[in-house]
Amino acid sequence: MSKPKAKAAQTHQTGIYKSDSVRDVAESLGITSLSEAVASSLASDVEYRIHQVIEEASRFMRHARRTTITTSDIDQALRVLNIEPLYGHNPHNPPVFRRALPFPNAANVGAVYFVDDEEIDFDRVLREEKITLPKGVSWTAHWLAVEGVQPLIPENPPAIPKDVDQEITKSPPQTNGTFPLTPPSESRSTVKKQQQQQQQLVKQVLSRELQLYYTRLTSSLLPPTADSAKRTAALASLRNDAGLQALLPYLIRWVGEGVVTALKEGAQSEADGRSLEVLLDVVSAILENNTLFIEPYLHQLLPAILSTLLHSTLPPSHATHLRTSAAQTLSRLLTQHSTTYPSLSPRIMKTLLVALISSDKSKGTREGAIRGLVGIGKEAVRKGLVEGGGVKVVGSECTPGETGPLVDSVITALHILHPPSDMPESLDATNEGDAKTIEQSREVLGDFFAEKLYGDKDWVLGVLSSIKQQS
Repeated sequence: MSKPKAKAAQTHQTGIYKSDSVRDVAESLGITSLSEAVASSLASDVEYRIHQVIEEASRFMRHARRTTITTSDIDQALRVLNIEPLYGHNPHNPPVFRRALPFPNAANVGAVYFVDDEEIDFDRVLREEKITLPKGVSWTAHWLAVEGVQPLIPENPPAIPKDVDQEITKSPPQTNGTFPLTPPSESRSTVKKQQQQQQQLVKQVLSRELQLYYTRLTSSLLPPTADSAKRTAALASLRNDAGLQALLPYLIRWVGEGVVTALKEGAQSEADGRSLEVLLDVVSAILENNTLFIEPYLHQLLPAILSTLLHSTLPPSHATHLRTSAAQTLSRLLTQHSTTYPSLSPRIMKTLLVALISSDKSKGTREGAIRGLVGIGKEAVRKGLVEGGGVKVVGSECTPGETGPLVDSVITALHILHPPSDMPESLDATNEGDAKTIEQSREVLGDFFAEKLYGDKDWVLGVLSSIKQQS
């Protein structure tokens, strides 16, 4: 049998972090009796921890696409390993390490590096002038314009001085046709002054591009020309383009003044009718643009719509179309904003009811009121036309057998309450049930329009039942 080999003597492998360093730290803490085995184990563990930190730091370095590890990488690695980071090291000003000269008495000692600290002369620092650090880069928000008016804040351009304003007012006005004029009820000097003030305000609030856009837009729409392509493109731009909020007050004022100009002399010409159609299309396009905030301008839009709807004399060839378009525009406006302003619908219904039942109103005004009630909805027709007595008032002014837009508008409103049947059956006055239905229809609708419905029994019963159900 062979003799067992002698057990090799256990040797401690030395790494980068020497056990002498551990012993030096222990002696600085007052521990003098530290064995070699313990010092070697601690040195190995410290080296492992250093490797772990360096490995994590190198990952941050690679993700940052750098080739040099910085102190910020070490801090991030310590945080990942749930170790408190080292303080006092700035990644933007990394320390400079220098290699110390070799020691003559210790030739076996490896290279030693130290931080090269800059020597500061306090006398020189105290004599130097103190430099105030500039404020860091930051940003803040402010209003360029609020509803078309530039607020007077330091960030915005200054307002026009009064002396400059007076000189501009004294100078002859520059009528470039860019923005609408003031109402003609004021004196000429006041008109000129307000026009110049408005133009100067626009120069502060609106950019040159918006002013050019306004000029080309209004010139493409009015006066109505045979070039329908430009008008269609202008309306499409109003309907879809964003960034027109600053122009909104000027567009609404332009529409209002255009309606007043077309209606003030009776609006009997074909040109006035086409102009009113274009202006209603502009209002409809503004309402369809979802990027515009028009709620502050509803009180300026409604007069233009209601004036077109309820005007007594419109061009005969455009009257029905104008009143129908105005009613549809009014319906869209109420659909979008009646929830925000609950009192808007009742106020408009009251205006239409007054225009419908007042004794001094013309047939055109009554027709517009009825079409407006139809645009609002079934409940408005029931309350305004039936319960309010509007259908009786209109029927009392119509002669037997009369036809026309006014009668057609009432029939359309009755269609809203209940549609006529596909196969109408006339009422029989000799039948007791039909005679009772005839009497009820005369009480509710009046003699004139009750006779219009006698030819459709189901329609009469449907209208009467809808009125009873709602009441």
